[in-house]
Amino acid sequence: MLYKNLIRPILFSFDPEEVHYFTFSMVRNISKIPLATNVIKGLFQVNDKRLERELFGLKFPNPVGLAAGFDKDAKLYQELSNFGFGFIEIGTITPKPQPGNPKKRLFRLKEDSGIINRMGFNNGGLVEAVERLKKNKGVLIGGNIGKNKVTPNEVAVNDYVICFNGLFDHVDYFVVNVSSPNTPNLRALQDKEPLTALLQTLQNLNAEKANRKPILLKIAPDLSDDQLLDIIDIVKETKIDGVIATNTTISREGLQSENKKEMGGLSGKPLTKRSTEVIRFLSEKSNKAFPIIGVGGIHSANDALEKIEAGADLVQLYTGFVYEGPKLVKDINKALLQ
Repeated sequence: MLYKNLIRPILFSFDPEEVHYFTFSMVRNISKIPLATNVIKGLFQVNDKRLERELFGLKFPNPVGLAAGFDKDAKLYQELSNFGFGFIEIGTITPKPQPGNPKKRLFRLKEDSGIINRMGFNNGGLVEAVERLKKNKGVLIGGNIGKNKVTPNEVAVNDYVICFNGLFDHVDYFVVNVSSPNTPNLRALQDKEPLTALLQTLQNLNAEKANRKPILLKIAPDLSDDQLLDIIDIVKETKIDGVIATNTTISREGLQSENKKEMGGLSGKPLTKRSTEVIRFLSEKSNKAFPIIGVGGIHSANDALEKIEAGADLVQLYTGFVYEGPKLVKDINKALLQ
């Protein structure tokens, strides 16, 4: 309650992107204070063997992760893991650094408990991220990879290959992001032919490695049933390890907030229902043929349980973490134990 009644109103009175960076430096500085890390862990972590999940050869300490986009540059994964997350997904990482889209590009929809972003894969690039990941002390890390804005779709596969090879020794699993609405024409790569080619290229590279890494595909919530059936076929054909459902939506249905017309991807509560529908569709139509990580509009323990009941094996938070605070991670893990 402290977060929602006191801390959130203060944070929400400032620009969302500025607050994001301010919060990062605050968490980093607090974590340097002797014993502060122990206090944070004591408040938010739930350590129980029953929460462990084994998927695609990895052991997750608990099924609640932090979605990509929050720690884009792998700057705070160690500190964020202290808030009880079972795994942290960094990125989206692109081969070269890029500033992303012009500001202002992040918008709160308070009346809808949502966020619209059009960040555009702003990140410091592969080399910087790798240097930070070399310092990892036991956090299970997913590497979300994408293409640079200036790279044409015809040769986009090269950017994914560069990121895959560069991050290979420093992440536990990979996520291929072709579903962000904020890089021009990126979603065209979700079409069956280019997507199959891209994933097969990465799988061929994977097979050459001494110890292959799981590869997952992050999909948009705006895909039709036919497109989702294509996704099931592609997973089967390329033998990738799973799907993350879902990314942000371009739909604006039922929104109340004044800035609802802003361009970009919408996340948060307006996405809850649709992302659960996509999870259920993939799970049922594939006969649970592959693991699914459920993300999109998880603002309560009940939201997370619904995703798991629909067929998700793990869940991830982003906007819910911003609106509800770190207690949400603990609430979900405690609810899973009950």
